Amino acid sequence: MTAEFRSIRNGRALLPSGELAAADIAIEGSAIAAVEPPAGAAARSIDAAGLLVLPGIVDLHGDGFERQIMPRPGVAFPLDVALVDTDRQLLANGITTAFHALTCSWEPGLRGRDTAVRFVERLAAMRPQLGCDTRLHLRWETYNLAMIEEVERWMAAGAVHLLAFNDHLPEMHAKRGDRTAMVKYAERGQIDVAGFVALLERTAAAGPGVPAAIERLARAAAARGIALASHDDKTAADRQRYQALGCTICEFPMRAEAMAEAMHLRSAVVMGAPNVLRGHSHNGSLDATAAVAEGRCTILASDYYYPAQALAAFRLIREKIRDLAAAWALVSRNPARAAGLGDRGEIALGKRADLVLIDPGPARIPRVVATIARGKLVHVAGDAWRFA
Repeated sequence: MTAEFRSIRNGRALLPSGELAAADIAIEGSAIAAVEPPAGAAARSIDAAGLLVLPGIVDLHGDGFERQIMPRPGVAFPLDVALVDTDRQLLANGITTAFHALTCSWEPGLRGRDTAVRFVERLAAMRPQLGCDTRLHLRWETYNLAMIEEVERWMAAGAVHLLAFNDHLPEMHAKRGDRTAMVKYAERGQIDVAGFVALLERTAAAGPGVPAAIERLARAAAARGIALASHDDKTAADRQRYQALGCTICEFPMRAEAMAEAMHLRSAVVMGAPNVLRGHSHNGSLDATAAVAEGRCTILASDYYYPAQALAAFRLIREKIRDLAAAWALVSRNPARAAGLGDRGEIALGKRADLVLIDPGPARIPRVVATIARGKLVHVAGDAWRFA
């Protein structure tokens, strides 16, 4: 759903100062034209009485779309269908800018080359049709040496908006004697277990060429102004090495020493909003709630569950770990800045009119009433639509 309108009135808007104030917001085209004290009725406006008007959510790392592509192992659906369905989910959860975290791996199947090539092509073709500003976060598995030139071409063509260096091979290689783990990986790759184990061994042998490949792609990304991230840093040395290559974003640090070094280097530190929402990590990693409370986490991403960002922010508020301004910055202003998107993440004159209207209500689950992306009403929840 899209609809034209000129203003949002009677809401309580989160301003760049951190103040939550009664305000009328005027919109011209795709930008915020004015943020003023309430002035009564306006032509073609949304009545936001009783609602919070917040900057749209920016999701730096979300791979929930994989469930739309392959909802069950070996059961794949067309990418166009998956992207449209994902777009609906994003907007319904207040996400107005999304970086789809596409894994570009040496594995076949869901995370393999063929899927990546088709995904890059279809996303580029469909972006103008999507309500959410949907971008590509390319998670390049560092042992995927066969695709270096292809990734460089994608970056040169402007198809990549964030490049992250992933290295899941060592942990997968360590599990090669675990039949259950190998079955899971083989199903995802759509090959048999023996074939996957053989591929794992061949790929591990390419290790000596990995450092030079990382440096090559980091230089290419930096030359094009593409944001860079490292994923699952374990040590302070890991963070230092990647920061030196221009990776100013530290995604999901695995150990406290890597996180501490990231903060020392003033890296943006991304953790999972599901970790906050559930109260702990699903895989035994660092506690994101504690990291936020201690000032060691600056960004919360949806990771694998799109509703988590808004819900996690309100959990932090409810438990008095952060106030509204600081909690919402974790999912809007901070990720926008880390990605180099200075035109969004705040309700201010000239910024993109990316907004989410939320009913915090008395319940534990806040309700996304409406989502506005680039000045267009792109989502409304049932009977909540109110033109004044």
